[in-house]
Amino acid sequence: FLIDWINATLKQEHIVVKSLEEDLFDGLVLHHLLEHLGSLKLDVDKIALTEKKQRQKLSVILEAVAKCLQLEGDQQKWSVESILSKDLLSTLHLLVAIAKHFQPDLAIPANVQVETLTIQVIIVFIFATMDYRIHSQGLICLELGRNVADDAFDELFSHAPDRLDAVKQVFLQFVNQHVGKLGLNVQDIESQFADGVILLLLIGQLEGYFLNLRHFFLTPASPTEMLHNVNLALDLLTDGGLLNFSVNSE
Repeated sequence: FLIDWINATLKQEHIVVKSLEEDLFDGLVLHHLLEHLGSLKLDVDKIALTEKKQRQKLSVILEAVAKCLQLEGDQQKWSVESILSKDLLSTLHLLVAIAKHFQPDLAIPANVQVETLTIQVIIVFIFATMDYRIHSQGLICLELGRNVADDAFDELFSHAPDRLDAVKQVFLQFVNQHVGKLGLNVQDIESQFADGVILLLLIGQLEGYFLNLRHFFLTPASPTEMLHNVNLALDLLTDGGLLNFSVNSE
């Protein structure tokens, strides 16, 4: 409705809006709209190409809107930053306020509700104190000192336990990308890494070598055999320069 209203209002100026977020954030359309509806002459450039210019232009425009609509700061459900960042809800609030003031007879749809959802997409986490390097097989290896490792993961467990599942999924995808070449599939990090077999096969895949089956237990039947596998994996990581802090194999 708002898009159709803007396009009808600015038709003679050959302005066509297709997206409220993409077409209004820089202030150009808002500038033309206010000049047409309220005969407002704003001391701003017609076209602002840089973000700094766009921010300055929006500031002037929104000050003019607040003055015309006689709005105090806490009555404005928008800001320069929210409009500039293409926040749809802020843009809707602004346009409805302008429409109601300058064209009170406009048949704006009644009882409109907007449900907002805040979505966090966790792709990967890297703590600033971690150092990383690109492995020859494409793996990003985190080289952590003892305190750094403790700080990083303790922070995750203590303050963001809800993110653990997302972090696990990142690692699972990485592991399966490599052990999948052996016809294996890991679904649970805790249980399937406990006996050291997957870890050893993963190391072999990443380093590009074959582990002699006589050196480890492919189907460990006791805690002692599992511990042997894990210790071997840790030794290989240490020898390869990928592990420079101690890990309790148990």
